[in-house]
Amino acid sequence: MTIAVDIRVTGQVQGVSFRYYCAQEARRLGVTGQVANESDGSVSGHFEGDQQAVEDLVAWCRTGSPSASVEDVQATPAQVRGDSEFTTG
Repeated sequence: MTIAVDIRVTGQVQGVSFRYYCAQEARRLGVTGQVANESDGSVSGHFEGDQQAVEDLVAWCRTGSPSASVEDVQATPAQVRGDSEFTTG
């Protein structure tokens, strides 16, 4: 069953390749959706896929890229959009 979540990651998550590494991990897990930088310094995203894969990607976000310093990850259930790939914005 496909599920979807919207996320917001706060901390030092911009300028540290967070989106690049997140996209790599998403593709490895078979998750579709997107991540983007926000003007407040956070990263937002939408993840879709198998429940375990989406949960694994959310868990990955709690640590993030090697140079990131994640303070908080908020994940909320979302509507499945039917994304066919994972993109960064």
